Order: sequence, then C-alpha cells, then structure tokens
Amino acid sequence: MNTVAHPEIDSLLPAAHMDRRTFVTTVAAAGFALAVQPVQAQTVITTDAEGLEAGDATIAVAGGSLPLYFARPAASAANGAVPVVLVVQEIFGVHEHIRDVCRRLAKAGYLAIAPELYFRVGDPSKYESIPALVENVVSRIPDAQVMADLDACAGWAPEKGGDPDRLAITGFCWGGRIVWLYAAHNPRLKTGVAWYGRLDGSPTNMTPRHPLDVAARLHAPVLGLYGGQDQGIPLKDVEAMRAALAKAGNHSEIVVYPDAPHAFHADYRPSYRPAEAEDGWRRLLQWLPAHLG
Repeated sequence: MNTVAHPEIDSLLPAAHMDRRTFVTTVAAAGFALAVQPVQAQTVITTDAEGLEAGDATIAVAGGSLPLYFARPAASAANGAVPVVLVVQEIFGVHEHIRDVCRRLAKAGYLAIAPELYFRVGDPSKYESIPALVENVVSRIPDAQVMADLDACAGWAPEKGGDPDRLAITGFCWGGRIVWLYAAHNPRLKTGVAWYGRLDGSPTNMTPRHPLDVAARLHAPVLGLYGGQDQGIPLKDVEAMRAALAKAGNHSEIVVYPDAPHAFHADYRPSYRPAEAEDGWRRLLQWLPAHLG
C-alpha cells in the first residue's frame, strides 16, 4: 500500500491509542485521500430547484431505511422516463454541495440520487475532526454494503420516473473510488464519472479490492478526473490505471489536470479550482449522454 506523507497529518491525529502510522494506514485503507479539508464555507455554486422535483426519501434496505436526496426534472418538464445518475458522497456525507450536484444534474435532464451511505453507523456532520470521522464512521463501511445500497437506489429509480436501462454513476473522493468498483459490480450500469477517487491500496475485510484490482472487469466505461498535484493519489497509480484499462481494451478515459490538487471540484473548500472544475463538469455533461443514449 502507498501511504502518503502529508504535513497536516500530525495536526489531525486522533486519540493517543492510534499513532501516526496507524492513522495513515486506516485512512488509506478506507479509500480516502489525505489531501482534503472538512467543510469550511458555503458553496460557491448554488443551484435552485425551479423546474425540478427535489427532496428527501428513504428506501428499505438491509439494516434499516436508507435516507437519500434526489432531484429530477419536474413531471411537466420530463418527456417520459429520464436517465439515472447515482451520486456518491465524499467522506463528509450528503451535505449541501452533494445536493447541489444533484440539482445540477437534474437541470441537465437526469434523475440524480445521492444516498446517505453512512446512515447505519453515524452522522458525519457530527464529527469535528477527520480522524474521528474516519475512525468512527468511514472505516466501518464495507464495500459490499455500499454496492448493495447503490443497487437498491437503482431499483428505486423507476418509482421517480427514472429509466433503469440508462443508469450512470458519479462520485467524489471516497465516492470516486466507489464509482470504479460499482462499474465492475453492476452489469446494468452504462457509464460512470469518477472524480479523484483512490485507485490502489492494501486489501482489508471492509475494502477487499481497489480500482486497479478490477480494471479488467468493468461492465461500463468510466471517465476518471484527477489532479496532478493530488498528494493522496500518486500519479504513478493514475498511470497504472490507464495501462490496466488499455490492456483490458476498456473504453474508459482518464484526464489529469496538471496543476489541480485533490478535491478541485469541491467549491466549498480551499482546494476548489474553478477552471478545472468547470472543465470536468463540461466533460461529464458530454460523457453521460454519449454513453447513455
């Protein structure tokens, strides 16, 4: 596994029972890149719900009721069933930025669904530090459970006018890794867009495989968007993923923004880079219809 030296780690260490090395290992195993910051400010982009149906709902899943946020064109604006995009949260959960992403997708004609994938173990907004959030919540979420919850969302989509035959997924940071895994999991998926999702790591009981392990088994092409200055995802991992995809004959693509850090799309954090974020969003809006029909 690649652990990452980062100047902020020492200030983020949790309780004394977890030392620096253990913390780095735990975070990396959870698929979380270290070069992030928690919510610090309001979002730069605010998308209204005019012309949309948007709100909260729940789905019955193993272990309880899965909360989610959804947005779609209003029934009067939609012409039949609309394509579906599953939106996978960052480490910080389904906060306002993720909800806004759903509304942006709905404005573009999609049913966007963002499930609260941590709901069984805790509310990420209640934690004031990344170490506490990782130790108490993120590290307790098994990949298999995430795959099942996303399947449940895909199954629920037709109830909100979603077309099950035009299914896509996008995700950010923690969710970016999930995009690659879900593309290898669900044969009905048509495409995905992974924003700076971790690509490699040591296997654990919770995270037995990483994107590099499943590159040859993708059911759908994925657009990967990465930052060249990402301190948590080495460029050698990005190049290894490119090579693995090419060897498999997969039609996925990876774009690297040379000057961008991790989380360059997150417009509520200092890592936000407007030019790269706008270009990535433009590419997403071209990629999705090209593969969904």
